[in-house]
Order: sequence, then C-alpha cells, then structure tokens
Amino acid sequence: MNTQTTDDDKPTDDYAEAAERQPKKTGYSHMGTPPPEISELVRAEDRLSFAYFEHCTIGRDDNAITATDSTGVTHIPAATLSVLMLGPGTRVTHQAMTVIGENGATVIWVGERGIRMYAFGKPLTHSSVLLQRQAALVSNTRKRLNVARQMYQMRFPGEDVSGLTMQQLRGREGARIRRVYRECSARAGVEWDKRTYDHDDFMAGSEINKALSAAHTCLYGLAHAAIVALGCSPGLGFVHVGHERSFVYDIADLYKADLSIPVAFETAATHPEDIGSAIRHSIRDAVYDLSLLRRMVKDIRVLLGESSSDGVRGAEDHVGLWDERLGEVSAGKSYADDEWGYEEW
Repeated sequence: MNTQTTDDDKPTDDYAEAAERQPKKTGYSHMGTPPPEISELVRAEDRLSFAYFEHCTIGRDDNAITATDSTGVTHIPAATLSVLMLGPGTRVTHQAMTVIGENGATVIWVGERGIRMYAFGKPLTHSSVLLQRQAALVSNTRKRLNVARQMYQMRFPGEDVSGLTMQQLRGREGARIRRVYRECSARAGVEWDKRTYDHDDFMAGSEINKALSAAHTCLYGLAHAAIVALGCSPGLGFVHVGHERSFVYDIADLYKADLSIPVAFETAATHPEDIGSAIRHSIRDAVYDLSLLRRMVKDIRVLLGESSSDGVRGAEDHVGLWDERLGEVSAGKSYADDEWGYEEW
C-alpha cells in the first residue's frame, strides 16, 4: 500500500492527538455513530493537508477512515484530513464516504500518475454567506474585476495594479511566470524549454513537465478542499471561467510561484525513480512549511470580503427566507396573516 500523509516528522503523534480531539461517542457501532456537530470539527486551516492511497480498500472504523491491504490497516481520523487522494487500484466503501462527508474532508480520485482529478466535498459550515457573496461579486463586472485585481496584487506585492485591465493583468502574469520558470531552472540545474503536457499520456512529457503536472494536481486538490470547506463554489471563478473548477484554478494560481513550480524543479533535479510519488512527498512538506491551508482560507475570505466577525456566524445552522424589500425574513413561521401575505388560499 502506497500511503503518504502530511506532517511527516511526527505522523503517529499527530494522529494520536487528533484522535483525542474526536468526539467521544460510546454505545454505538461504527454503523450508527452519530455525525459530528459543525462546532466539533477541526477548522479547515488547522487540518492536515492530504493523504494519498493506492491499491487498497478505504473503509471506516467509528469516526476514522481506514486503508486496508495485505500489509495491514492504517487509521486516519477523518476530522483532521483536508484531502484524501485515491490513486489507481483503490476501492472505497459507502460507510467511508459517509464519514468523510460528515467530517468535511474532500476526496479526489486521481488517475495513473495523477493526471486526472475528480472531486467531492462537503462544507465545514452550514452558512451560505460566502457563497452568496461569491455569486454577487462574480455577477457584477466592476466587482469581479476588482477581485481579479486583488488576486494579481497578491502575486505582485508592492506593485499597483488597480488601474490595469484584464488583458494587461494576463500579460504581466504571463511574464512573471516565465521569469519564475527561468529562475527555478537555473537554481535547480534542470533544463527548461516550455510547459507542455498531454492529459491522456502522462509519460510522453519531459521529467520536469511530469513533475509540474503532479505538483499542480496536489495544489488543485488542496485549493478545492479549502473552497468547499468554506461553503464556496468551485465553479464560480473570477479569472478562470467555464469550468466546474474555475475558482479552484484561481486560488491555486496564487501559490504556484511559491509552491508547486519550485518544488517541481527541486524534486526533478534529484532524478527520482517515481516522479509522482516524490512530488507528493515534497509538496506535503512544503504545504506544512508554508502553512498553506491557513493562507488559502485567509485569502479566500479576504477576496470575498469577509470580516473576522462574519466567520463567527458562518458555522450557524441558519435558514431564512428571501424578501425583495427586507432582504431576509425568518423561516419556520406562518405568514398567512402577514400584512403583505394572503389571509386564505
């Protein structure tokens, strides 16, 4: 069983500590363990980054997921995991998916060598506040452009991009990424020509292009997990458009120059036997060192205009009714005798 988990220096201690934080629910079998409350779950920014499994069966033991093969069983507390990556030869049980969904983790099925990704997730919040803000911002041209400028500003600290058009922003970003490639190539001593890859034939690419594809797949999975955990839509992008993971690509692009690109070049320079496995090990260490999940959660909230006080309300199990004049009115009550309602149907 090929298993890889984050925080490589103390995996056993981390899992033991995480298990202690799991809700204590006695008197139930694993089939009947009640789902945790939102308040009991580990925050997205405090979770482990990802675990990768292949050629095994993913199951459930109480509120933990298990990976079983001929060598034994590995346990991981579901409430501490951000992303579960399932590689070739992996089977997953219904009960495993149930506990994963209840605990707000994201599952991505990756094809051979990690060139395909399919995702699932459940928010760590009952609130749709951020989703509504995201939809409002992306639906207004002026506001959408402002968010896109904010994203580019995060890439260009110290530069004023407030007056640039999208075409100018794309041109500046393209030049910056080419510079990052050249600098990483020179620093790692890895020859670089251009970014080329074939989604249908991973092995056809050069080693550095295979390394970049594998690194970006890990980054996309983490971005998807952070977005879904906050209750946002992966498909409502500000820079990217037309794809079910447009916002995932938006957020992932914020960190490529700091994470996936340099990690890919540094790992390729070591000439590993299995570039995909080596990249996953390197990425998980870099994610931990950069506190990437914490940064992602903070950046998404900033981009969507959420204040710290909003975050406190975000976990509430709140349902209201929309009103065109008042914005929102209370749910769970009858409006039959309301001034603007109907007395009788």
